[in-house]
Amino acid sequence: MDYLEFKISCNTEFTDILIAEFSAIGFDTFQETDTGFITFWEEAFDNALLADIQNRYAEIAHYNCNIKETEKQNWNKEWEKNYDPIIIDKTCVVKAPFHTQLPPYPIELIITPKMSFGTGHHETTHLMLAEMLTLNFKGKKVMDAGTGTGVLAILAKKQGASTAFAFDIDDWCVENTIENAAVNKVEVVATKASIEDLELSADYDIVLANINKNILLSQMDFYKQALKKSGELLLSGFYETDLEDIKKKAKEVGLTYQNHNVRNNWTMARFIY
Repeated sequence: MDYLEFKISCNTEFTDILIAEFSAIGFDTFQETDTGFITFWEEAFDNALLADIQNRYAEIAHYNCNIKETEKQNWNKEWEKNYDPIIIDKTCVVKAPFHTQLPPYPIELIITPKMSFGTGHHETTHLMLAEMLTLNFKGKKVMDAGTGTGVLAILAKKQGASTAFAFDIDDWCVENTIENAAVNKVEVVATKASIEDLELSADYDIVLANINKNILLSQMDFYKQALKKSGELLLSGFYETDLEDIKKKAKEVGLTYQNHNVRNNWTMARFIY
């Protein structure tokens, strides 16, 4: 199926804000450019949602959106031109297969993204990886909801998780996760699904979800259902101004807030059941 390509131009200080706005209406893959960002949609789109963003940001952000049909493709060549390795807490490096001249790190993640989200460059992925480095994964059972490249599930396995189950609604993401897990020599079970499709039982020690605010809110009870008592939930994909909404919904379903971190206004929050 062809994609719709949305090419957004704006004042640079609004790039992250507009990525958050697009995340909130369901977009989940972004490629930043010198003038804004590019994102994709795989099916018919509600233009009223775009019109709302246009009305709110046209003047203050010099926002403009160009839309065209494009074939689904692997964007690795463009990505490789701009992809530098990411170092997290001097402990973990996220790199591509072509990064061969780096010093060794305790944890090395080799990620090739295809059309998937999650290389460590976006603040939300960076925040999730950094928080995961503070957790004890040894012998733990882990769920990665909306896995993208599989980077979070792969890190969980590298840190000693007994099992890592990852899922996404996009075939490319599932394929990408399986390939990246194989390159990293870890076993990740990956499937195409939404959490609503799964038969959940309270048997996961840690649930990871880096998606967007609206999906996190709508799926919060499912995350809780998947957790063992005293299990931990890490969430990202939302803006700092959305934190109170996330905390409120988590409390409603029986989760207790632990802490949060912020990176360029993007936020990661950690909860316990």
